[in-house]
Amino acid sequence: MRKKLEFQADRIEAVLTMHKVPARVTGGTVTPRWVRFQVLPAVGAKISKIKGLSEELAAALDAHSCRVSRRGAAVAVEVPRDDPQPVRLLPLFRQLDDDDGGVPPVTAVLGLAEDGAPLLIRLPSPDVAHILVAGTTGSGKTVLLQAMILSLAMVNRPRHLVLVLVDPKGHAFGPFEGLPHLARPVIRETGETIEALHSLVRLMERQGTGGGASLDGRPSVVVVIDELADLLMVGGKPVQVALTRLTQRGREAGIHVVAATQKPTTAVLGPLVKANFPVRLTGRVTSIEDARTATGWSGTGAERLMGRGDFLAVAEGRVIRFQTAYVSPAEIQELVRRIGGPEWRVESGEWRMENGRGEALSANPSVAPSRQVSLSWPARRLTEVLRGGV
Repeated sequence: MRKKLEFQADRIEAVLTMHKVPARVTGGTVTPRWVRFQVLPAVGAKISKIKGLSEELAAALDAHSCRVSRRGAAVAVEVPRDDPQPVRLLPLFRQLDDDDGGVPPVTAVLGLAEDGAPLLIRLPSPDVAHILVAGTTGSGKTVLLQAMILSLAMVNRPRHLVLVLVDPKGHAFGPFEGLPHLARPVIRETGETIEALHSLVRLMERQGTGGGASLDGRPSVVVVIDELADLLMVGGKPVQVALTRLTQRGREAGIHVVAATQKPTTAVLGPLVKANFPVRLTGRVTSIEDARTATGWSGTGAERLMGRGDFLAVAEGRVIRFQTAYVSPAEIQELVRRIGGPEWRVESGEWRMENGRGEALSANPSVAPSRQVSLSWPARRLTEVLRGGV
C-alpha cells in the first residue's frame, strides 16, 4: 500500500505543478474509508486555486471524487480507498473494554475518528445534552443511530437507563424490540409519539431541576427519534412544543434527545434545532444550504462527504470527521436476546420497572461516577502515517 500512496502523492504534486501552484505533500492519514494527503502550499500560493482543482486531482488519482479543504496552513486532499474497510461496533467495543477500562455510563460509541482513535460521546455532559443526526439516504444515519442505541444498552443496566425509540417509518429500530431498556415497544404511530413526548414532559416536570440522573440516582432517559422532519410535519404543533420543552430543560432532569433527519432544512426544523441541539452528527447531505443547517456552521463540506458512514461531528467549537461503527441487524437481535433482565413499563403516565413476573422494582439505584467527558477518544493512535507524518 505504501508504494501506491507514494505514487498518489507524486501525482498530486504533478497536478499542482502543472497548474503553477507551488506545493508539496508532507504527510497523510489512512482511515478505513479514505486517505487524506496533507499538502503544504508555498508562501503566496492561493489555497482557493487548489480547491478549484478537485476534479483534476480526482482524475489524476483515478478516483470518482476528491474532497479538498483547508486545515490551518495546510490543505487536505481526501480520496476514497479502493478497499474500504467497515468499522465494526463489537470488536471496537471489546477493544475499548480491554485497553481503556470500558465505556463510561450514558456514553455512546460513534466509531473511529479521523486520526484512527475511537470516538465516544457522553450525553450528560453540559456540552452535549441533545444531538441532531442528519444525512440523506445512503449516508449511514440509521446505522449510526443503531450503534449508539446498542452501545448505550450494552454499558448501562435497564435500571440505570431508559430508552424511548420513535420510528415513524418502521424500518430503523425493529431489531431492538424486546430490549429491556425500552419504556414501551418501539413507537411507530404519530398519536402514540405525541402521548409519549407529553409523558416525558410530565416526568421532566416532576423530577424538576435536581441536577440530572447522574447526581441523585434517577435513571437517565434517552429519546431516539428517526425522521424528525417527517414527524414534525405530520405531528404539527403538539410535537414541536413537546420537543422544544424537552430540549430546553430535559438535561437537568436526566432526559436526552437524539433526533435524526434526512431533510435538514430551515423551513422544516426551524427554531427547534437552531438553539437546542448543541451537538450535530452530519453525514452526506444534498446541498451547501442543508450542510449549513445540519452542522450549524458554514464551510464544513458535509455536502461532499462520501456517504455510507462518513460523518462529521460538530461540537464544542470543533469539527471532527469520523467513520460510524457498524452493527448488523442479526447482531443487534442476538445481543438484545442476551441482555434480557427487568423491563421498564409506562402505565397511566407513571414510569415503573418490573421483573418478568410483573413485580415492581426500585427505580432509584446508586449510579457509579462517570468520567467528565463529552466528545472524547483515548490517546492511543491507530493511524498509519505517510511520508514523514502529520
